[in-house]
Amino acid sequence: MQIRVIFFCIFVPVMKPDKDQLFSFIRNGQQLTVKEQVSLTAKLSVPAIMTQISFILVQYIDASMVGHLGAEASAAVGLMSTSTWLLGGLCECMVAGFSVLVAHKIGACRNGDAKNVLRQAFTVCLSWGILLSFFGMMVSDYLPKWLNGGDEIAQMASNYFFIFAAGIPFFQLDYLSASMLRSSGNIKVPSILNVIMCVLDVFFNFLLIYPERHFSVSGIDLVIPGADLGVPGAALGSVLAFVTTSGIMTWYLVCRSKELKIKGENGSFRPEKETLQRALKISVPIGCERLIMCLGAIIVTAIIAPLGNVSIAADTFAITIEGLCYMPGYGIADAASTLVGQCVGAGRKLLAKSFAKITVIVSMSILTVMAVIMFVCAPFMFSLMTDNQEIVELGTVILRIEAFAEPFFGAAIVCYSVFVGAGNSLLPNFINLGSMWLIRIPLVMFVAQSYGLTGVWAAMCFELIIRGTVFLFVLRSPKWLDTQAVREAERAKATSAL
Repeated sequence: MQIRVIFFCIFVPVMKPDKDQLFSFIRNGQQLTVKEQVSLTAKLSVPAIMTQISFILVQYIDASMVGHLGAEASAAVGLMSTSTWLLGGLCECMVAGFSVLVAHKIGACRNGDAKNVLRQAFTVCLSWGILLSFFGMMVSDYLPKWLNGGDEIAQMASNYFFIFAAGIPFFQLDYLSASMLRSSGNIKVPSILNVIMCVLDVFFNFLLIYPERHFSVSGIDLVIPGADLGVPGAALGSVLAFVTTSGIMTWYLVCRSKELKIKGENGSFRPEKETLQRALKISVPIGCERLIMCLGAIIVTAIIAPLGNVSIAADTFAITIEGLCYMPGYGIADAASTLVGQCVGAGRKLLAKSFAKITVIVSMSILTVMAVIMFVCAPFMFSLMTDNQEIVELGTVILRIEAFAEPFFGAAIVCYSVFVGAGNSLLPNFINLGSMWLIRIPLVMFVAQSYGLTGVWAAMCFELIIRGTVFLFVLRSPKWLDTQAVREAERAKATSAL
C-alpha cells in the first residue's frame, strides 16, 4: 500500500504544507503521513534533479563543442575525465563530514552549533582545496603519459588538466556553500545558482573554444568574438563559471541563509579538535573511497586508451550521455542525505528509515524511465555530439548495454547518501570499493583485448547490477542506522523527555 502511495505522489505531488513547515515537523517530533514524506522528498528532489540534469546537459554541450574540433580533441578531454572526477570527488569528500554534522545539529534545533561547524568548515575545506590545486598543477605534465595517452593528444590533455586544477579552490568553495545550504534544507538557492553556472559555462566555452566568427544576416555583418583556445578553452570556461557562482553562493550562505547566516556574528574559524575528529570520521572514509574508486576508473581509462582514439571518444561521449540518465539519482540522493541527516539529529530513527525507503523507490522508478529513453534515443544523442559515424555506432551499442544497469545504479547512489546522512560512511564505502576492485576491474581487464569497448561496458553493466543489489540488501537491515550520531540523538531525546 505504501509503495502505491509513493508512486501516486511522484506524479501528483502534495504541495501543502510547505517545505519549512514539514521540516519543523521533523525537528519538533510531529508525525508526517506518507504523503507528506513523499511531498517533502519531491520538494527537495526536484530542484536538485534540475541542477544535476542541467549540469550534465552542459557537459553534453561541452563535449559536443569539443567534439566538433575532431576525435583527437575529444580524446584529450576524455583521457583527463577520470582525473578531474578524482579532484572533484576529493573536494566533495572533505565537505561531506562537515555538512552531515550541520544537518544533525539543525535537526536537533542547535543552529548556533551548526554555525560554529560552518566556520571551521571554511578553514579546513579551503585549505584542502588549495593543496589539491597545487598537486594537480604539478602532475599535469606527466598525467597523459601515465594514462597511456598518445603523443598527438598529450599536450592538449595536459593543458586542459592544468587549467582545471588551478580552479579547484573555487570548485571547493562552491561545493562547500551548496552542501551547507542543502543540509539546512535549502535546495532551491544552490540549484538555481548551479543552473546559472552551467549556462555561464556554455557562454564562456562558446567564446573561448572557437575562433572569431563572421556572419551576415539580412545584409548586416555580425562578428562573434572568439579566443580560439580549443581544448584548454573548455577548461577555462568551466573555471570562470565556477568563480562567478561560488562567490554568489558563498555570499548567500554567509549573509542571507536563515539557519546558517554568520555575517555580523562572533565566532572562531579555528578548527576545534572534537569537531574536526567527528567531521574527518565521516570524510576520511569517503575520501579514501573516492580516491580508490577514481583510481579504479583511471585504470579502466588506461585499459581503454590503447584501443584507439575512436574508443576513447566513444567512451567519453557515452559517459556524458549516460549522465543524463543517472544524474536525477544524485539529485534525489542530495534530498535523501538531508532528510535522513535531520531525522537522525532529531532522534527520529523510524522516520529516517521511511525516508530512506521512499527516496530509493523514487530513484529506481525515475532511472528506469530514463534508461528506456536512453536506450531508444542513443543514436540521435550521439549524432548531436559528433559526425564521426564510427564513434556514433560504437557509442550506441555500449550505451544500450548500460541502460539495463541504471535502476540498480539509482539504488546504489541513493543508498550511499542515506547511509552517509546517518553518519555511517564506512559501510557504503566498503560496498563500492569491493564492487569496483573485486568485480569491475578484473572483468574489464579480462574482456578488453578480446571484446574491445563493448566488452568493457558489458562488464561495467554487470558490476553496477551487483552493486545496486548489495546496497538494497543492506538497506533492509537495521545495522546501517547503528551509528554514534543516532545513539547520541536518542540519548539526548530521552534526556529531554525526562
